[in-house]
Amino acid sequence: MGRRKSTTAPAPVNTGSEIVPVGRGGFFGHLVGHVVGKALPYASPWIAAGTLPPLAGWATNAMWGSAPLSAGLASAALAVGGAGLTAVTWKATPAGSKFGKFRRAQATASVAASMGWLTCATAAGPFGSPLLDAWLIGGGLFAASWNMRQIIRNGASGDIEETNGGGLAALASAIGWEKVTVKDAKGSGKGTVKAGVEVGPGATIAEVQASTAKVAAALHVPPSGVIVTPDPDNAARGTLSLRVADLLKDGVPFAMPVALGLLPTDDIPLGLYADGEVWAISPFAADILQHVLVMGVTGAGKSELLRALVAHLATRRKMTIFLVDLAKGRQTVGHIADGIDWLIQDKKEAKRMLRSLPAAISARGDVLASEGLDQWTPDSSLNAMLVWIEEAADVADFDELDEIARKARSVGIWLGISLQRATWTNVSTDVRANLQGAMCFGVNEASDAGFCLPDSVTDSGAVPAWGAERPGYAIATGMGIPQDRWTTEVRSGLTDREELAALVAAGASVRDPLDSATATALGQAYAQRAHRGTNRTTPGVPAAPVAPLPAPPAHPAGSASGPDHSVYDQEADDMASREEDDAMAELQDAYDEIMGAIPADPEPDADYASLRLEDDVPDVDPDADMEFEARRDVTPEEARHILLVELDGWVQQGRLEFEPADLIPATTAADRKRPWMQGELKKLVEAGLIQRDSHGSYSILHSPLQPA
Repeated sequence: MGRRKSTTAPAPVNTGSEIVPVGRGGFFGHLVGHVVGKALPYASPWIAAGTLPPLAGWATNAMWGSAPLSAGLASAALAVGGAGLTAVTWKATPAGSKFGKFRRAQATASVAASMGWLTCATAAGPFGSPLLDAWLIGGGLFAASWNMRQIIRNGASGDIEETNGGGLAALASAIGWEKVTVKDAKGSGKGTVKAGVEVGPGATIAEVQASTAKVAAALHVPPSGVIVTPDPDNAARGTLSLRVADLLKDGVPFAMPVALGLLPTDDIPLGLYADGEVWAISPFAADILQHVLVMGVTGAGKSELLRALVAHLATRRKMTIFLVDLAKGRQTVGHIADGIDWLIQDKKEAKRMLRSLPAAISARGDVLASEGLDQWTPDSSLNAMLVWIEEAADVADFDELDEIARKARSVGIWLGISLQRATWTNVSTDVRANLQGAMCFGVNEASDAGFCLPDSVTDSGAVPAWGAERPGYAIATGMGIPQDRWTTEVRSGLTDREELAALVAAGASVRDPLDSATATALGQAYAQRAHRGTNRTTPGVPAAPVAPLPAPPAHPAGSASGPDHSVYDQEADDMASREEDDAMAELQDAYDEIMGAIPADPEPDADYASLRLEDDVPDVDPDADMEFEARRDVTPEEARHILLVELDGWVQQGRLEFEPADLIPATTAADRKRPWMQGELKKLVEAGLIQRDSHGSYSILHSPLQPA
């Protein structure tokens, strides 16, 4: 085998602070070569003006100038030919812009002057006066004028225009752009071309936007490859963007975090734009935290995006992730589940989480107020939170989502909702109005994109109507994305399960547990969550600390007054559910049935005939010498304790939802009736221990007997 060549880098030639060009000829030779190279493109007009006229004049004079008849005929022929050549030059030179008109006039004048001089030189000779003088002066002026045109063309002026007299002239009538001027077209070198557009009187940019499909077909580019965005400062102007090459078709690699332990406010790279630039979002760093709506058909790439997002956030400090996916949670994010503090796959548990969020939002607001913050920042003691819900319509009702979306923004809770079609039957317009960020992947119908993207984006032609044929491609808006990027296609990175799993495992050393204020406010639903992610306090172990829950307000024995039945009787009809009424009716029927089965008193004249079941029984029956224990009333504290024990027992069993009818046995054991029970439930709601749900049931937030 041959010996491998050394790969040692050569020593630098220039070691001083100034770079001196080296090579054959040294500095002087390099300088001369540089000047010649710069001047050579401008020398051609001078060479042509200095050689062609005298040579052509000498040749025609030598051929026909010796005989008067031949000279006259030749001059006449050259004059007619010169006029025709001048006309052809005028017609053949494009003049669709101000610069083009100047170029046509200059070329036509140059041809006319040259042919006029040649006609005269044929008869009189090129080197006699005044033809020689006209050649020297006129040729120099025309050469200089062509040099000026070259300088302007090469960029000395920024007002170069290319209009429909140029490349789009043949398409103007077909696509309805007769009144549209396209100017200053520039290629990015990354598969896109941008140009300014301006409409004439009687036309609008909206009409130009409506014709983007025709332009795409005429230019043989994808329907989403032609974007027209209006100028916010001038209604007659806009920007035309053409995607002439797809730089993303071979896939986009997943962008690894630059470091572990970043803050939530750092950029989150998710993929690339169509021009090859990095696509990143920064929702927590934006002036307003914008919740995000993710939409797209099955196979469009939503799950790939979710995995990338979770993997990045799971490697950051002061960050907590809640994720609800009832359909395929483990299949989608099972390999990175350790980075998710609360992964929910059960509908009942999902409802518990959503019902507990308002209390957490309120508690977080109080903490931020005490810290002097109007909204969440990394300076707060609270974690930033991501609450991601797949197919939200199957999990929560619109009122719950609307309340969460409206209130969560300022307290650092970022809400993400993902579904296939965000129609009004799946997400109400009120909820959608609070989801100001958007990621729209492929949809089957162009009109579906309007459910997710702003009108300004879809009107420009940025409509991802490619279904599942281009997985990973999307249009993204909000969340810190510059507005001029809202119409540019993006593609999310392709993830590898093992790579993401290793990344999330490494992030366990920097992940912070959920702050105690939020954990406490979430209550029993969070304490009893089925899945617990890992964090820096418990690396590799699925356990997270839960803050102690507040005890119910204690009353000294005998100090608590009983409920005002006159008040609760009035409220009972409003609060009682249909199930309660049915249960009480069943109890009354059972009571009547039992009392009806008791036979009539065989001794109606006896001393005890006047006694009722509710009356006290005498301590001593003088006839039978039997002693009876006096009936003892249940005190208010004892009755309340019986009710609280029942609730605490349910908590210990993992049961956190109940209906008032479920407390009838405890109410009976406490020797109380329904108004008393309703009053106690109201007190527990006010104490924050239970929560009354909108559909007539209750959720237990904290065990009423758990010590502080």
